[in-house]
Amino acid sequence: MKRAAAGTAHAGGGFLKWKWKKLGRIFKPDGRWWMVTHAQAPFVESAGEGLLRVHFSGRDRQNRSRGGWFDLDLGPGPKVVSACDGPTLGLGAPGAFDDCGAMPSWIVSRGRRKFMYYTGWSLAVTTPFTFFIGLAVSEDGGATWNRFSQAPVLGRGMLDPFLTCSPCVLVEDRVWRMWYVSGTGWEAEGGGGQARKHYYLIKYAESRDGIAWKTLKEPCISFEKGEYALARPVVNRIGGRYAMWFSHRAGDESYRIGYAESGDGRTWERADQSAGIGVSERGWDSGMVCYPCVFMHGGEHYMLYNGNDYGATGIGLAKAALPD
Repeated sequence: MKRAAAGTAHAGGGFLKWKWKKLGRIFKPDGRWWMVTHAQAPFVESAGEGLLRVHFSGRDRQNRSRGGWFDLDLGPGPKVVSACDGPTLGLGAPGAFDDCGAMPSWIVSRGRRKFMYYTGWSLAVTTPFTFFIGLAVSEDGGATWNRFSQAPVLGRGMLDPFLTCSPCVLVEDRVWRMWYVSGTGWEAEGGGGQARKHYYLIKYAESRDGIAWKTLKEPCISFEKGEYALARPVVNRIGGRYAMWFSHRAGDESYRIGYAESGDGRTWERADQSAGIGVSERGWDSGMVCYPCVFMHGGEHYMLYNGNDYGATGIGLAKAALPD
């Protein structure tokens, strides 16, 4: 889908109605020590020479997450041409917010310097886990990464008292704009004395330097129809408006892919029926579709996404047709 077509669709009023053609699964966990299971929450950056670097998170035998990448050539057909030998970022120090997992979520490039925003996990007592947003910086174009701080850059605060994670960051007119997930509470389920059902939705924050963030009180995307989890927003600027893809679930349902649009990036209208992609009749993405990342390459829009069990079955690719 080309930008001109998207702009024309917006000019006619209403939401873009996306249609996606699934191109199949392109990557799955290979059993290495840091990727025994899962290739979760993919996102892209340019790798040069027409290649795309796809970042994701694998899990080890103790269910701890670390980031990795592979280089993708879309060519006449998608092909993985290389992959990392080991994780991009290790676990944090014992007792730190990321000592049980470091899941890359987004990269912002500023010359040779790169900012990697990630979700840091730790275990808890009264709840199964906590997670907050951390920052790692590369001074060598992404070859190596070092933590900016052992503390999160967007952690627990008055407007985010429980959890923060899964940031998407765009820089516009020197303003760093972040869409992220924020927890609103936990609920006890069954016995065991531990609150296990989490509630989180999607919020917005701004920064002048990508380090100190000011969050808004009101959410971007709120719960609907018994929902309790809105996850992993990815925002694109299309035809003068903002388009967001995210994951949502309610009750006993598994994740599905949602969609929303905005004129200013702060106030959003949901139109999940316009997301244009669902589960398949059978196979690796027949029970769940989640964690979409939409990007443009060669004048066309593509979507990376996960299938069953939050990425345990790997990463798929879809290509957009012209929207209605």
